[in-house]
Amino acid sequence: MNVVIVESLAKAKTINKYLGSDYKVFASFGHVRDLPAKKGSVLPDNDFAIKWSINNASEKLLSKIAQAVKESESLILATDPDREGEAISWHVLDILQQRNILKGKKIKRVIFNAITERAVLDAMITPRQIDSDLVDAYLARRALDYLVGFTLSPILWRKLSGPRSAGRVQSVALRLICDRESEIESFIREDYWSIFVNLRTMHNNICTARLVSFEGRNLGRFDIKTSEDAQKIRLMLEGAIFHVQAIESQLIKRNPAPPFTTSTLQQMASLRFNFSASHTMQVAQRLYEGIDLGGETAGLITYMRTDSVQIDPQAIDSMRKVINRTFGNDYVPEKPRHYITKAKNAQEAHEAIRPTNFNCPPDTVYRFLDSDNWRLYDLVWKRTIASQMQAADIERTIIEIKAENNGTVANLRVTGSIVCFDGFLALYADTCEDDIAETEENSLLSEIHVHENLRRDKIIVSKHKTEPQARYSEATLIKKLEEVGVGRPSTYAPTLSILRKREYINVEKRRLIPKPNGRILIAFLENFFNRYVEYDFTADLEEKLDLISDGKLKWKDVLRDFWQHFSVSVADIKDLRVTEVLDILNKALAPIVFPPKEDNSEPYSCPLCHIGRLSLKPSRYGAFVGCSNYPECKYSRHLDFYKKECRQKAEPIILGQDSQTGEDVSLRKGRFGFYIQRGEKKESKRISIPKNWQTNDIDLQKASLLLSLPREVGLHPESGNIIKATIGRYGPYINHNSQYINLENIDEVFSIGIERAAALLAKKQHTREKCSVSTTLANLGEHPEGGKVSIQNGRYSPYIKWNKINVSLPKDKDPTSIVLETALALIEAKIAKTETGKVYGKKRKRRQNI
Repeated sequence: MNVVIVESLAKAKTINKYLGSDYKVFASFGHVRDLPAKKGSVLPDNDFAIKWSINNASEKLLSKIAQAVKESESLILATDPDREGEAISWHVLDILQQRNILKGKKIKRVIFNAITERAVLDAMITPRQIDSDLVDAYLARRALDYLVGFTLSPILWRKLSGPRSAGRVQSVALRLICDRESEIESFIREDYWSIFVNLRTMHNNICTARLVSFEGRNLGRFDIKTSEDAQKIRLMLEGAIFHVQAIESQLIKRNPAPPFTTSTLQQMASLRFNFSASHTMQVAQRLYEGIDLGGETAGLITYMRTDSVQIDPQAIDSMRKVINRTFGNDYVPEKPRHYITKAKNAQEAHEAIRPTNFNCPPDTVYRFLDSDNWRLYDLVWKRTIASQMQAADIERTIIEIKAENNGTVANLRVTGSIVCFDGFLALYADTCEDDIAETEENSLLSEIHVHENLRRDKIIVSKHKTEPQARYSEATLIKKLEEVGVGRPSTYAPTLSILRKREYINVEKRRLIPKPNGRILIAFLENFFNRYVEYDFTADLEEKLDLISDGKLKWKDVLRDFWQHFSVSVADIKDLRVTEVLDILNKALAPIVFPPKEDNSEPYSCPLCHIGRLSLKPSRYGAFVGCSNYPECKYSRHLDFYKKECRQKAEPIILGQDSQTGEDVSLRKGRFGFYIQRGEKKESKRISIPKNWQTNDIDLQKASLLLSLPREVGLHPESGNIIKATIGRYGPYINHNSQYINLENIDEVFSIGIERAAALLAKKQHTREKCSVSTTLANLGEHPEGGKVSIQNGRYSPYIKWNKINVSLPKDKDPTSIVLETALALIEAKIAKTETGKVYGKKRKRRQNI
């Protein structure tokens, strides 16, 4: 018997079917041991000795593996073909060697890039040894991440309280997100205008031309900055003659994109399907490990953690045959395409992500896959096949048009593209690159000729505002991390997951927004550990780790060099007091925490006591802004208090403390809108924000006014009972003895006096008494079932009365024209409608009960 070790249960089940009864396959369920999450797991003073720990579940599994190995001829380590896979195999081998179980056993390390029967069986006959260089690279990365995290975390706990941890790669990713947020906050929007002209050709077709110059000055996108300039140009164009000066056509070739790497697959799955990076990897893992295809289990794609764009030559031959069979020989390039990896030191796996069987197109496996599995497989299959297809031939046409009016000249330009030969576009086009799609207008450009006069149809002048760069999405952040050389294929998804888990970022509408704790952490690191969140430093460290994988550097040499400088930075900050750290952060975060006020008053002045100064304060729940005059003054607020979008979120914003109870007063968003809450208990007082109040204007003073409601106006001069003023569902009102009177505006709730309140109540009572007297306009006669039928003058309009039934008269009916027959018909209609409503109501209620 032979014992085989793989990572996952799904992979184990698939491989076991290929190998047969002579093999017993175990799943390690990832790493079987790791560094314990405590101090002393890596010892720099002891030549970076590492202490590993094995959890209970892994210990039970290792015991089963050890027992099986004792009874076997060989141990075959078949984990994934990357650094992490090599490390898992090394851990298992090292543990079994320490337990003296492998004496006389054959040890084999096999790798396969795809889980198919052929790939697995071929790997079994070509084993190798454990790659010690890859293991060393793993040890270096793991030790570095531990040293950074477990050295910085205690400092963060003592100095900041809120942020709980920092990491080598995650901190750089978080810095990118925070830097982009700072750029957005400091961006000043400016107005600009664009001008387009719809022009008619001699065939009466319309093309749209963009203004590119005016009076000899070239105009860029943002160069028309005032309404006056835009209107001046419009007036000139309204009387201008339009003349085609030149037409330039150019045939260009557009080549297909290379097959997917891990990062490009994550980016495209995010753009097309709104998949998160972690979800993309979960789906890809399932496709790699094996899918039941109606009795036969096989992996549909190759290994999904890779930064290589190379494809095996035999696979390329299969692809070219599929292209020829499906699209024809014209779509097969003369020579196979070979792509060069742009990522730095790409080496962790040997092939791009591709289908394992090109004779298995997506439509043939549709019924075996769920929606996400099929969409991702369809994407991988099409992108891979397209990467070996012929280039697309695209004719780009540029038409230069001169507009002249009494010696004033403007130049306009029409551009368009026509696909002459679709090539790979017949199968696949990136969503973000569909700018060459042929339109009706593009196809009409061939009808325009040089020296042709065009007729003005419409001038389109549009006002715009400049916009800052968009916040990062997961896709664009991964692309940026890859550009600056930070992280590797296996780290992108875990990094983003950690940032969300530790509440350093929010994800809203697919955009990554830093939370207060995240911004404080980055401000802290930039001021005290700036070198270690610099993009170049982190990228250089990644290159050194890759050189370890190549066997060109010793892993402990890299650790010594890093620790020598890092430990000095840690020692420098240990002696700093918390107040000194917070003073530095106050200045660093001033633009977002203490922005200039509209009245130019001191932004650090406490708005409650007007004596103390505001500053960042640490707490077990994270940093907040508090007053230096504490405990006499208990003013506090959320860090994002001044950010408009912060008040659109569901999380509470602390406005301060109640002057009487000392409880937090917070602004919150609930199911029915924004409200104020005092305290955190279930019975805590809550009151909705009035509709005409802006949430951005709510502070502790206004919140306290709302919480003070209902307000006692005073005692009624006649009844002696209390008159109260408050705000209800339909607006502000006063209440006396269950009599409610609406007030004109919210301010009256806090200012109305007893005299005005009593006057409003007396006026309402007089109106009610006057309207309560119903006068008879006409007696129409007796109802056939008994009882008089009459027309009454009601409070709002005349109506027909019979016993307890009242029927409003239609607006177009004159009460004096109503006769008994008409009244009886209206009464019958009212009775029928009421009975139908009752029956319908009972049926509806019965259905709900069912």
